[in-house]
Amino acid sequence: MTIRNYYFLIIFFLLYTVRSSGENIRFISASDSCSQKRLIGVISAQSILGAGSLSILYGTWYAKYPRSSFHFINDNNEWKKMDKAGHCMTSYYVGKIGYESLRWAGAKERNAVWAGGLLGFAYLGTVEVFDGFSSEWGFSPGDLFANGIGSALFIAQQLAWKEQRILLKWSFHLTDYAQLNPSQLGKNYPERILKDYNGQTYWLSANLYSLASMHNHFPKWLNLSIGYGAEGMVGGRSNPAMIGNRTIPLFERRSQFYIAPDIDLTRIQTRSRNLKLLFELIGFIKFPMPTLELGKNTIKFHYLYF
Repeated sequence: MTIRNYYFLIIFFLLYTVRSSGENIRFISASDSCSQKRLIGVISAQSILGAGSLSILYGTWYAKYPRSSFHFINDNNEWKKMDKAGHCMTSYYVGKIGYESLRWAGAKERNAVWAGGLLGFAYLGTVEVFDGFSSEWGFSPGDLFANGIGSALFIAQQLAWKEQRILLKWSFHLTDYAQLNPSQLGKNYPERILKDYNGQTYWLSANLYSLASMHNHFPKWLNLSIGYGAEGMVGGRSNPAMIGNRTIPLFERRSQFYIAPDIDLTRIQTRSRNLKLLFELIGFIKFPMPTLELGKNTIKFHYLYF
């Protein structure tokens, strides 16, 4: 993971800020008619944020490294594909925000789905092109494919159901692996949240009420989640035997799957606009719940899993 991930996080929250601003927090609701003023504002904000952040990213990061002819790299075996899950989720939510911003401006549903839904794929795809011209990295087809999966998950649901019944979510817990390789896994808590894949879990969270044929059997906010995580990773492709003067213990690099109930905060009924906004902003975080962990030849129960 590089400094680029910090920019993805910054863009994510900047877009959410744009999305949730406006008179009486009306950004959350779609407009029945197209407002030229709103549409110009949304397109301008997205363009400025996108172009500005990419320019800053290139100047502060890529400009420090030698350029090369465009080339590809196969990094599909790194980090047990946890980085690909991160790409997928980022593309999904940037697309979701792009869609909702355009609907707030009154764009037609189908136009907003495609134009907004592909926003994350386009933005992250540009970063991949930067990688392709950098001697330090290369254009990753695996990353591009993950970006496409995230955008496709949003677009397909919106076209089929006009809502998101299956969400991508994220959770994190601290691990001991980061202190063995802090330059790659994080030197402090904020860095570890972004860089320590051992502590991250990515979830597909399905809303039971909207998917079940017998709605009355489930509360509207109840979800069932399937998660993916990995641990034992001190390096990208493999664990080094030494880092500096420190000997690194032998760890088994392994993947785990998780099954847990979840709460879709955005479906909780409340009259408070502040709570609605809060639920929207933190809705991508998986709610800590009793969880069943399924690993290689192991089954483990967690009373609360983060």
